[in-house]
Amino acid sequence: MEILAGSFSRLGAHCDGEGVNFAVFSENAARIELCLFDAQGTETHRVDLPERSGPVWHGYIPGLAPGCRYGYRAHGVYAPERGHRFNPNKLLIDPYARALEGAFVQSDALYGFDIRAPEEDLSFDGRDSAPFVPKSVVLASDGAPERRSDLGPRPRTPWIDSVIYEAHIKGLTQRFEAVDEPLRGTYDALGHPAVVAHLKALGVTAVELLPIQAILDEGFLADKGMVNYWGYNPINYFVADSRYAGPGGVTAFRDSVRRLHDAGIEVLLDVVYNHTAEADQRGPTVSYRGLDNGAYYRLQSGRPRFYADDTGCGNSLRTAHPFVGRLALDSLRYWVEEMGIDGFRFDLATALGREDNGFDPGAGLLDAMTQDPVLCGIKLIAEPWDIGPGGYRLGGFPFPFAEWNDRYRDDVRKFWRGDDRGPHGLAARLLGSAELFDKGGRAAWSSVNLITAHDGFTLADVTAYNEKHNDANQEDNRDGHEANYSDNCGVEGPSDDPAIIARRARRQRNMLTTLFVSQGTPMLLAGDEIANSQGGNNNAYCQDNEIGWIDWPGADAELLEFVRRLTELRRAHPALRQGRFLHGRVRAEDNQPDVIWRGFDGGSVNWRDPGLGVFCLRVRGSAEAADPSLVDDDVFLAFNNQQRDRSVALPDAPEGRHWIRCLDTAAPATPERAVLEQESVAADSVVVFALDRNGTME
Repeated sequence: MEILAGSFSRLGAHCDGEGVNFAVFSENAARIELCLFDAQGTETHRVDLPERSGPVWHGYIPGLAPGCRYGYRAHGVYAPERGHRFNPNKLLIDPYARALEGAFVQSDALYGFDIRAPEEDLSFDGRDSAPFVPKSVVLASDGAPERRSDLGPRPRTPWIDSVIYEAHIKGLTQRFEAVDEPLRGTYDALGHPAVVAHLKALGVTAVELLPIQAILDEGFLADKGMVNYWGYNPINYFVADSRYAGPGGVTAFRDSVRRLHDAGIEVLLDVVYNHTAEADQRGPTVSYRGLDNGAYYRLQSGRPRFYADDTGCGNSLRTAHPFVGRLALDSLRYWVEEMGIDGFRFDLATALGREDNGFDPGAGLLDAMTQDPVLCGIKLIAEPWDIGPGGYRLGGFPFPFAEWNDRYRDDVRKFWRGDDRGPHGLAARLLGSAELFDKGGRAAWSSVNLITAHDGFTLADVTAYNEKHNDANQEDNRDGHEANYSDNCGVEGPSDDPAIIARRARRQRNMLTTLFVSQGTPMLLAGDEIANSQGGNNNAYCQDNEIGWIDWPGADAELLEFVRRLTELRRAHPALRQGRFLHGRVRAEDNQPDVIWRGFDGGSVNWRDPGLGVFCLRVRGSAEAADPSLVDDDVFLAFNNQQRDRSVALPDAPEGRHWIRCLDTAAPATPERAVLEQESVAADSVVVFALDRNGTME
């Protein structure tokens, strides 16, 4: 087979119509073999890549057509104690592959060492792994400009108007009754008219999808007949995982993105650039490890046989390496430009900012994301922690990153279950956690506020369980969070007591209302709008079944309607979704502060009282805001977590205007009405008041 020098400039396999150029990174390999396969998976050709330019090996094969299947074998030193694990018997997936054919087959041959040997990974395994590894596939249309036009215009929703909906593609759609059964759980279902209509009516502006980049299930899960349902175990960063391929295949994902764009809904993707599925030194050799273990992974100083594991998953990608950082950036751009993605949530993002001396908010990869002309215009969200030294970095990421705020989650739960000093923590969260984010010109939307997420209890379970119930995970209930700050309202698990059912329902409404009246960006977990339960499992990462799927047949229709009212309320009141932080500065328009704390009697709040359970918050447009729509918007919030009704004194209304009782969690179906100077706030509830505008709420 003729193979020419080709080009090093573009990594991966790319067809120019006359042949295919192959380029792969490895700075420590002695040589790289390109292997070609037929449709049955039989290896037909094996040829060395003839040129090396710096750390990039490359070659060009004339006449090779799109659709050809290939993989690599890397030759070099096998010396785990020096950090090198080259084994040419192992077929390696191209890190830049745009498609994969076939599935992983669990086999001992996937490992670079003999798993039966007493020295484990210090041994060497000579079996060919090719029959058990998916083959990389050359695509014809990769990079073609005409592919981008069918994604529709991006919604480009401003951060201050954003409402994020975190969902798993299969979990969201597997039991969605309005979706045709063959489509459920697939990429096709994500863009189904019934799903899009639900999201549109709900008032969310962005769907944040759990990982869909190709994954490899952990061996211990496969041994138990389980899978990594959530998908936080990537093996390729360009390929959409085939497990969600329905009638339309993986290309249906692009079609669904277009349909969501047509409805004005952005699509965000949860991505995992902190580790790979190759795990620790006892893991398989299927891609990065075999190409260049010491370059792709962070190894322990002085003990390079072992991995620096700041992720809890066995390894940590060495994103500070220029070519590993480039892999992440090229992948991100691909999903934006070719797949239409509008933003990313970075799993364990602290790991992406780790350099030789630990986490650096100015790390090369983070800087590159904010400077990149493609990525700087999309939404970037950090999960601001990992498990390594100094890994908790909430508030420590640079603009324009937003961050998941777990303190928000905990403080909201603590307040509504009645913890001492609960209001003190909640007060900061209601105003966007300024003590964490108000620096360096960052905006209030930088705080992504959540009360639940995929990891942890659902909202229904926060109100029904004091303890986690993860027995189905087959880990003896040792996995999952211990500090849930939940309250079962008197009975652990399901109850048929009307009083307990009513109390739980109100508690859910209380927390949801708190979420939607807080400054910052609200994020709703899919299923919380219908009181979906996971039976007390707070770590359903391996539950690809009714535990992990949303129970649409059992939907709470009243709660769904209430959540729709909440998104409408937030949309109607720009004072609830400001970019500027509120610090009580005096507004020029009326010589009054932009935010005021009040007691229920109209006086000041006694923050020194550890048992404080009632307080009010008046929110108006920031004194520093330039948005004219904020001038007249005035919202008054009354919180009562005590077990008795209280009377609240409303502020004096300006001449010609009056207060409207907009929403009451104790009476969720009650329509808006004008109110008196004194109003009742029921036990364990929150009431939202707002000044009318020209006699209306419009």
